[in-house]
Amino acid sequence: MRSKTLSIFIVLVCFFFYGNAQKKEFSYMDLFDLQYASDPQISPNGDWIVYRRMKMDVMKDKAVGDLWMIRTDGSQHQKLTSKEVGESSPRWSPNGNRLAFVSGTDEGSEIYMYWINTGKIAKISQLPSSPGSLTWSPKGDQLAFTMMLETKPPVIAKIPQKPKGAEWAETPRITDRLYHEADGRGYIKPGFSHIFTLPAEGGAPRQLTSGDFHHRGTLSWSPMADKIFFSANRNDDWEYEFRNSEIYEVGVENGVIKALTHRNGPDTNPAVSPDGKFIAYIGFDDQVQAYQVRKLYLMKIDGSDQHVISSSLDRSVSDIVWDTKSEGLYFTYDDKGNSKIAFITLDGKTTKLADDMGGTTLGRPYASGSFSISKKGTIAFTKTRPEYPADLAVIQPKGKSVLKITNLNKGLLDYRTLGNVSEIWYKSSVDQRDIQGWVVYPPAYDASKKYPFLVENHGGPILNYGDRFSVEMQLYAAAGYVVFYPNARGSTSYGEAFGNLLYNNYPGDDYQDVMDGVDYCIAKGIAHEDQLFVTGGSAGGIMTAWIIGKNNRFEAAVVAKPVMNWISKTLVADNYFGYANSRYPGQPWENFEGYWKFSPLSLVGNIETPTMVMVGMNDLRTPPSEAKQLYHALKLRKKETVFVEIPDASHGIANRPSNLITKIAHTLAWFDTYRNLENK
Repeated sequence: MRSKTLSIFIVLVCFFFYGNAQKKEFSYMDLFDLQYASDPQISPNGDWIVYRRMKMDVMKDKAVGDLWMIRTDGSQHQKLTSKEVGESSPRWSPNGNRLAFVSGTDEGSEIYMYWINTGKIAKISQLPSSPGSLTWSPKGDQLAFTMMLETKPPVIAKIPQKPKGAEWAETPRITDRLYHEADGRGYIKPGFSHIFTLPAEGGAPRQLTSGDFHHRGTLSWSPMADKIFFSANRNDDWEYEFRNSEIYEVGVENGVIKALTHRNGPDTNPAVSPDGKFIAYIGFDDQVQAYQVRKLYLMKIDGSDQHVISSSLDRSVSDIVWDTKSEGLYFTYDDKGNSKIAFITLDGKTTKLADDMGGTTLGRPYASGSFSISKKGTIAFTKTRPEYPADLAVIQPKGKSVLKITNLNKGLLDYRTLGNVSEIWYKSSVDQRDIQGWVVYPPAYDASKKYPFLVENHGGPILNYGDRFSVEMQLYAAAGYVVFYPNARGSTSYGEAFGNLLYNNYPGDDYQDVMDGVDYCIAKGIAHEDQLFVTGGSAGGIMTAWIIGKNNRFEAAVVAKPVMNWISKTLVADNYFGYANSRYPGQPWENFEGYWKFSPLSLVGNIETPTMVMVGMNDLRTPPSEAKQLYHALKLRKKETVFVEIPDASHGIANRPSNLITKIAHTLAWFDTYRNLENK
C-alpha cells in the first residue's frame, strides 16, 4: 500500500513539473491560432445560439468569420454551413424556423436564408452593394436592410477623348463633399445609403427612402409592419450638422417619411416596444463638449411624451432591446473599464445582470462585444477576461450565475502561461480623483527581482481600457516587462464629468494622472526609476510624445501614429471637420495659439528620450505627415530616433495580424536596446 501511494506521488510530481514544462509563453505566431465569438444571436425559444466565429487566416493575413450553431447548454456545437467564405449578421425569424444572414459571393455580399428544420440554404438576393442592418418584419414575411446606392461624381471640365491605344494619365478624382475619405476605407465613392425591403422568400428589393441623405443604423418595424423606424440626418445642412440626427418613420407601402424628434443632438437606435405603444431610443442634447453620456429616452409611438429614463445612470447606454412584456429594456454600458449588461424599467430602475462582456478586439483591451435575448429572457453574450478572448456565455431567466458554454482557445491557451493582470487604484495629484489602472506581470514573475516597466497609453482619448484579453499586453509581458495601462481622466466608463475634463485641456492633467500611476508603482516596488519605458498609439501616441516632452524619466519611448501638430492634423485627417469647439474653441486659424499650446510638437525641443516613431503608411486618421514632424524634428536636433513606416497599414494597424506583430516586435526591439544589461 505504501509503495502504491509513493508511486502515485511520483506520478503527480512528474505531471506537475513536466506538465508545466510543456507550457510556453504567449508568442507572436499564437495570434494566428486565436479565435473568438462575436454577434451571438439566440433563437426566440432560447434553444440555439448562432454566432460568428472569428479566426486569423495566416495566408490571407486577416480575420475571417463563419457562422456556427450551439445549444444554450453548450452541446451540439456545429458549423452552420459548408461554405468557406465570410458569413455575418445572423438574424432569426420571429418564430425561429429560419435564419437570414449575409455571405460573401464572387459578385459581392448577398442575403442568404437557412431553414432550420431541413438545413437547406438559398441565396435570396441579388444586390448592387453590401446589405446592412438586416431586420425581420414581425410576421416573418419581409426583411428590411440598408444599402448604399452610388451616384456620379461632379464633372468640372470636359476632357478630349484620348486616341486609341494612347497611354494617358487617369482622369482626376473630383469631390465636392465635406466627408470624402475614411481611414481603412480610403476614398469614399459618392452615394447615399437607403432603406430597402425584400420578400423573405426572395425577390426584388424595394427602396423605401429617398433624397440625398444617409439612412443608416438599426431598423425597427411597427407591430403591424406598416412602418419602419430609423435614425438619419435629413437636415438641409446635414454635412455640417454632422452630430445631429433624428428618429424618423417611413411608410412601408407609400414611402412617406415623418420626423418624430426635433432637437440639436444625436437621436439614434430606435426600438419599438412589442405592444406597439412606445419607441425607445438613445441620444443627448448636444452641449458641444469633449464627451457626453448617451442617455436612454422613451416616447409614445406618435413621437409625443419624449423623456429620458436613464438619468440616474451616469454612463453611456448602448444596444437597447425590449423585453417581451414591454415593461423595460435590456442594454449595455461600461463601468470602470468593464462592460455590463443590465435591465431598466420604464420608470428608470436599473439592475445589472452580467459583467465582462467583450473580447472581440484582440490587440488592446478596449470595450467590445454584444448580446441577444430570447423571448423567455435567456441572454447570450460574448464574455472575456484577461485570460481569454470572447467566448459565448449564457444567463438563464432570473438566473444569478453565468454559464460559459464555449472554450474556443482551449487547444492553445491551456498550453500557454499568460501574464497575471491586476487592477490598481491610486490618487491623482491634480485633484485627488481616484484613477484606475491595470498591471500585467511577466509569466513566472518574481517580486524579489527587478523588471523593466512599460507604460501603455490608450487611444481615443474618449475610450477605455479594462480587464479584458489583450495580445499586445501579453506579448509585452512575455518579453519580460511589467506593463501598466491606466484610464486617465478623459476615459469613458467613469461618468460624463470625468470624460469631459479634457475639453480645451488635452493633453493636460491626464499627463499627471499617468505619471502619478508610475510613481504609485515605484512606491509599491513594482516599477523602478532607472527602468521606465513608455508607448501608446493614436491618443496614446499623443500622450507618449507629451510625456517625453515634459520629462526625461524614461529610458526609451515608442510614439505610434501620433498627432504632433493640432493645426496641421485637424485640416488633413479624414475627420477634419469634427474638432472645432468640441475639443478646442474655434477653428485652427481662429485659435492658432490654443491649438499650438496642446500640440506635442511645441515640446519637441525638450525631448532627450531615445524615441522610435511609428505610423501606418495608409493612415488617414493621424496621417504620416504628423509622425514625420516628430521624427524630422528629432533628427534635426541629433537625438536618438528611428522612423518605422508600416506598409498597407491604416490607423487600425492591428487589422492585419502581421502588421500587429510588426508593431509589437519593433517596439520591443527598441526598448530592449535600452534595458539594463542585468535585466536582459
